[in-house]
Amino acid sequence: MLNGTRSLTVLLGLSIVFSSLVAAPALADEPEPVAEPSRVELVLDVSGSMRAADIGGRSRISVAQQAFNEVVDALPDETHLGIRVLGATYQGKDKAVACRDTQQLVPVGPVDRAAAKDAIATLRPTGHTPIGLALREAAGDLGTEGGNRRIVLITDGEDTCAPPDPCDVARELAAQGTKLVVDTLGLAPDEKVRRQLLCIAGATGGTYTAAQTPEQLTKRIRQLVRRAEDTNTPAPAPVAGARECAGAPLLGPGVYADREKPAEHRWYRVPVADGQELRVSVSVAPDRPVHRDYGVLLRATAADGRELVRGTDAGSGRTDVLSAGLRWSAGEPEPSAGDPESSQEGAEGEGAQPTEVCLVISNSFAPVDRQDGQPGLPFELVVDVVSASDTPDAPGLGRGWMLLLVLGAAGLLTGVLAGWLTRWWIATWRTN
Repeated sequence: MLNGTRSLTVLLGLSIVFSSLVAAPALADEPEPVAEPSRVELVLDVSGSMRAADIGGRSRISVAQQAFNEVVDALPDETHLGIRVLGATYQGKDKAVACRDTQQLVPVGPVDRAAAKDAIATLRPTGHTPIGLALREAAGDLGTEGGNRRIVLITDGEDTCAPPDPCDVARELAAQGTKLVVDTLGLAPDEKVRRQLLCIAGATGGTYTAAQTPEQLTKRIRQLVRRAEDTNTPAPAPVAGARECAGAPLLGPGVYADREKPAEHRWYRVPVADGQELRVSVSVAPDRPVHRDYGVLLRATAADGRELVRGTDAGSGRTDVLSAGLRWSAGEPEPSAGDPESSQEGAEGEGAQPTEVCLVISNSFAPVDRQDGQPGLPFELVVDVVSASDTPDAPGLGRGWMLLLVLGAAGLLTGVLAGWLTRWWIATWRTN
């Protein structure tokens, strides 16, 4: 049995050796890009309804103040935080004045914890609820440069000052392409409030949460601030597609943001040289109610209109994001004039490949409200151009024959050695 164990050990060693012959070399570690500081603004409703004492016997404003203090204490030093309030100062009866009542208490930047908590402690529920205006001002506080931004809105009621309507403002902010996300936290179990906060969050890709206890509110605010750190990536470049390929914007590799009205077509152009492969994906996120059964179509065409390849995706009312992608490789160089067969093939449009590919994005969305077509549905377009991947020529094995040869030789040698070792082990065992 000792000899059998040795034989098994030898075979295992040989397997490891041959496996290492075909193992891919490890890639060198690439340096990680330096992320920009997170930029978050907390927007707190301080309107008169925040006096209600229905959260564990405490007033809504006191619960919010406690949550703010705990979040500020736990903030990482690298986080840039701002605080804005609405309905906090005007006590008069002039609604026009009350609906302009929003102020930034703490500018967006490294947090002075003591100053931030002092500012929050002095708040007393006062006026109206100009949510739309406060969101617009908060977006201005965060600016437009750099990576992602996050607004966290804490309120117990719906906007009482529209216009501007908060949902329209959220769509307006999303349409600016500044990668701004608005998360909403509701402090009152009211269906109208819930619908409005869902609309605001959905328009920007944010989330809605109902907070019924102080612990829920504190925990959720912390999660959202942390999420801003985790998703602090460069914003997609804004681009405006054309109605036809001719004159469409010329795109290179990158991530782009655009908007498209229901049933609209948006065109772009991408240069692709021989020996390169075009890779494109598009993701559409409906930011308003739409009818069931919808889809998105991504096509690549030649300059003369010939379709090269397409990708599609469809939903039935339960899909948050639709994504479609495609890959297309440029052909071999155009045939020379001295090759009659190739010249004939080129004349038929089979051999020549365009150096400029037209991309068109189409959709079959239909909003529930027919007037709700502006400012168009948001989508992100990812474009990449890489060296064309080698593909085998059917029905043969293509360029994988070298790997097959190495594997065959390794298998043959392993089999021969295994047979020899087995015969030697049997002979030794019979002798003993």
